[in-house]
Amino acid sequence: MDLSIVIPTYHRPQILRRTLDHIESQTIRERLEVIVVSDGPNEKTAEMIQNLSWSFPLQYFSIHKCHQGAARNAGVQKARGKYVLFIGDDIFLNKDACEKHLEAHHHVMVSPTNHDMAVLGYTTWDPAIGITPVMRWLEETGWQFGYSKINTYAHQFLPPSLQHHFTYASHISLPWKIAHRIPFREDILRYGWEDVEWGIRLKNAGIHLFYQPDVRALHHHRIELEDSLKRMEIIGESLRHMETIVPAFDRIPRGGKWYAYRAISLLPTMRGRHYRALMKGFLKEPARQERA
Repeated sequence: MDLSIVIPTYHRPQILRRTLDHIESQTIRERLEVIVVSDGPNEKTAEMIQNLSWSFPLQYFSIHKCHQGAARNAGVQKARGKYVLFIGDDIFLNKDACEKHLEAHHHVMVSPTNHDMAVLGYTTWDPAIGITPVMRWLEETGWQFGYSKINTYAHQFLPPSLQHHFTYASHISLPWKIAHRIPFREDILRYGWEDVEWGIRLKNAGIHLFYQPDVRALHHHRIELEDSLKRMEIIGESLRHMETIVPAFDRIPRGGKWYAYRAISLLPTMRGRHYRALMKGFLKEPARQERA
């Protein structure tokens, strides 16, 4: 196997099936394997996997309900490929995406061993689900899919000082040896920042991030305004959690950044409403977060 695709999933068998169908269409599917890890047992997902077949080897198992990072780590332990590609269970890969991931690893040399780089692919919203105004805002501002902020680094390595902000675990590949050596932290129990923290450790280990915008995928997930505000509140709660376990985490609002966030949260705009939700989550008492 050249490439192992690791997909964490949680109670979404229908969309997972479509993701697997897109992998079935890959130009190099004979060089692939897929490891699907259910974050908590799910009977419908297990039935879907058992009742269908694909041309590539597929391993499926569940872990005790934890979070995506732990599911990814478990998938890496089962992977047999030289490289690992992490995607989400609602990421539809273009038919040549896997081929282009491997091409990037084979032709973009950082060192003679070629084991110190990760490849970031490009992901955007699937237009088939209807692009809402808040989805456009999330993409434009970088709160989700901030690729517009790294256009200047297309087909290049991102500056180390910047790269950890773009280690999107929904569409990134790296050598198995690195994925195994630098796993996701399993004590980050809340959604929102586990891939940024992982990206910091990749950067500190000397792993470079190469942006390959020709590796394309669609995110099949519709988001309405209320969904986005709830997500932003959860991200705020996660920031508070990160403050307790990774005190040096650079996304925590402090000093002038804190006051800027508070000022923005007062604005009656899309940005203001999202920052207000973020601050609401961040200011929650830790005890309340644990009960949530």
